[in-house]
Amino acid sequence: MRYPGMGDPNKRRKTIRFLIILLIIGVIVGVGSSVIQGWLGQSDPLKVCIENLHTPYKMSVTLELYVDGNKADIPANIGFGDSLGDDLLASDCQRTMYTLTDDGTIYAEWEEEYPFEIGHFLWIWEFPIKDMDDSKTRVMIDGKETDEGIHVLLKHGSVYRAEFYSEGFDESQESDFLPPDL
Repeated sequence: MRYPGMGDPNKRRKTIRFLIILLIIGVIVGVGSSVIQGWLGQSDPLKVCIENLHTPYKMSVTLELYVDGNKADIPANIGFGDSLGDDLLASDCQRTMYTLTDDGTIYAEWEEEYPFEIGHFLWIWEFPIKDMDDSKTRVMIDGKETDEGIHVLLKHGSVYRAEFYSEGFDESQESDFLPPDL
């Protein structure tokens, strides 16, 4: 089969040179983009490791998590190099938001005051928020429902309750008031 630009030796040479130049430009753009994103991400508290940083700003909150009406456990050691996804964290990396025990206590620390949110913790934990129905999501802070949802700012010492429902979850099957099947 004859490909366009490959019959005549002059056209072949020009086509190959064009493809090589295009490859070089693509590699330069890709590497340059990665370097710039890495450089810009160094000051983002959600993407850096903090074990070698002085972090005077510290807080702790409690999160009660419910998924489809059932209490979900928040495991210990979230935020300790447990992700090899997009960030490619080392195993000794401690993130700015983490858990030490499985009692729902979340710790956050950084070099200066930072507006941490529940959504930030869920992102670090890799909680499947995209599989949840946003219209049914409820977040309460110290017993009062908030309109901000997972974007509510964390306040030291507060207790948060987050309720999520899966996309296809049918609440009617979970209700006690339905008549029994005959």
